[in-house]
Amino acid sequence: MTGGKEIAQALRDEVDRDYTFMHICGTHEASIARSGLRSVLPERLKIVMGPGCPVCITPQGEIDAALELAEKDCIIATYGDLIRVPGTKGALESVGKDVKVVQGVHKAVEIAEKTDREVVFISVGFETTAPTVAATLLTNPPENFSILSCHRFVPPAMEFLLSQGEAKLDGFMLPGHVCVVAGYREYERFPVPQVVAGFEPDDILLGLLMLVRQVKEGRAVVENAYPRAVCRDGNPKALEMMNRVFEPCDVEWRGFPVIPGSGLRLRKEFEQYDAQKKFGIEIRHVEKHSACICDRVLRGIADPTDCKLFGKACTPRKPVGPCMVSHEGACKIWALYNQKK
Repeated sequence: MTGGKEIAQALRDEVDRDYTFMHICGTHEASIARSGLRSVLPERLKIVMGPGCPVCITPQGEIDAALELAEKDCIIATYGDLIRVPGTKGALESVGKDVKVVQGVHKAVEIAEKTDREVVFISVGFETTAPTVAATLLTNPPENFSILSCHRFVPPAMEFLLSQGEAKLDGFMLPGHVCVVAGYREYERFPVPQVVAGFEPDDILLGLLMLVRQVKEGRAVVENAYPRAVCRDGNPKALEMMNRVFEPCDVEWRGFPVIPGSGLRLRKEFEQYDAQKKFGIEIRHVEKHSACICDRVLRGIADPTDCKLFGKACTPRKPVGPCMVSHEGACKIWALYNQKK
């Protein structure tokens, strides 16, 4: 079964009750919205986005820590999306300090090599970006370079979602990019239907069909619909580098409490590159005070259009919450592609 029309028809034939599946990848959401995929899905099948946008799940306390580092006259280097995420006292782009947008950690190191000032890379992302950062730190960057590690693991967040049962999910479409690096072995412990899917519309339709069939057949396994890029064990060399430089830690996610073992901090032998320790920065929990419902969107229990700010006070040009900032954020994707429920 190779054609999108045939797969869509098979889905319509198979769906016999209400199904809700969650994907955990901003690229999946962008593909779904851009292709208008929801318009061809059976009415009783719903796919929601979970915490799959690394910029979106970075809590306000970490944004405030980045702002504090900027106030200490450090050169801040990070990805373009992150500089627009509001903190307690504004966003990095409006703080009036030396903030540079870079394409990756290697560019931040190049800045450090050309100055005597302290350079801090605000390092966000899942298992996709952490190995690259680890590989860079293994090359012994300059002493004036450090990172604020805001990395996260996906499986602990899935475990939390399953334990809460808020979204009443029938299964998960696993993050393709993450699984290219990390594989899917870690997900096999979850007793729910799961499928690793690619990013073309046909890939996503096939993933949904496989999920529906698992549910109907009473199976709960991990199936791989993206074998051209993903294998069970991922990229062992990348994982070895990541585990050599980082170790798991308990961290807060935006929209979630502290999730045990879901973060990555630098191991003791790499502490000289830990900006939090180098500059005595404390990452604090920040209570939510806005009407923004990014926290609910990230947990899969609300759609962007459920927010009373969506498209009014909160737009891609003037975002209130991080899900309207990032190109992987559900709110921005829905706004750009006029997506509806």
